[in-house]
Amino acid sequence: MLVGLFNELVIDRDSSNWTNGSLLDIAEYRNGLAMQKYRPDQDDRGLPVLKIRELREGTCGPESERCSSDIDEDIIVNDGDVVFSWSGSLLVDIWAGGKVGLNQHLFKVSSSKYDEWFYYLWTDHYLGRFISMAADRATTMGHIKRSALKQAVVKIPDKRSMANLSRLFSPLLDEFIANKIQSKQLETPQRCPPHQTHVRRDRHLEGRGAYAAK
Repeated sequence: MLVGLFNELVIDRDSSNWTNGSLLDIAEYRNGLAMQKYRPDQDDRGLPVLKIRELREGTCGPESERCSSDIDEDIIVNDGDVVFSWSGSLLVDIWAGGKVGLNQHLFKVSSSKYDEWFYYLWTDHYLGRFISMAADRATTMGHIKRSALKQAVVKIPDKRSMANLSRLFSPLLDEFIANKIQSKQLETPQRCPPHQTHVRRDRHLEGRGAYAAK
């Protein structure tokens, strides 16, 4: 539903008064770390490491590697965060598997300028193209370069249009995220042990439609 509405109201819309930008203009794509270099200390229970396998499966488990809990907040992923695997198995998803540390080859996608629905759906829109690009250059493991994000053209609505679109898309994305978190909790009540954490997160600028994951 979200993708269909996005295609209709943003991608295919006649928007001569909108401006063009790139994915890098609407969001920050923060790469993870080589977490094998950040193992927990003896007294630190640590965090599960979010790798491509965990992102693909949508959860982590007792077999997942662990990293130090004393890492930068920018590379900690919480429920509701957008994660983009840019190497190997390319995919874009909204994480709902608990608090984790972000491994290399994954981007945590966020923005201080635009609502989550906007940069999530634009990134997802280009996923097919990115997969083709990675396949064309695949040797041992296909990937894309950051320059591909800069070359990905996005249409940025004017302020009034963006506000109207956000009133439609933000509640829909909120519902999608809340349902996904609830589903994961029911499927795997002990997900990402033993450091399960759910925090209230403002998904939108100016506090529109914020939800709490409890």
